[in-house]
Amino acid sequence: MKLLLDECIDRRLARDLAGHEVRTVPQMGWAGIKNGALLTLAEKEFDAFITVDRNLSFQQNLPEFNIAVLVLHAPSNRLADLRPLVPKILLTLPALTKGQAEDVGI
Repeated sequence: MKLLLDECIDRRLARDLAGHEVRTVPQMGWAGIKNGALLTLAEKEFDAFITVDRNLSFQQNLPEFNIAVLVLHAPSNRLADLRPLVPKILLTLPALTKGQAEDVGI
């Protein structure tokens, strides 16, 4: 699965998502691009967008986009807080549906 990590997520999390092709927003040259435009770019190249932005599903009409969104719920976006979510992330990824958001938390 091709995954895009939001720019607010530590890029080192990509190493923990074994078996998936993972890029970050800055690696793609998309840093600073706002959510709607970012999802439009991402849907052309990725299967899922991973973020900690809990408001994304309220701010965007996700069914309009051909990409799934995974929203991580942790005490912060620090790598130490996100790493415990990795097993749940890996279990959730195969069941994601494009145009919908799924929440993963502790």
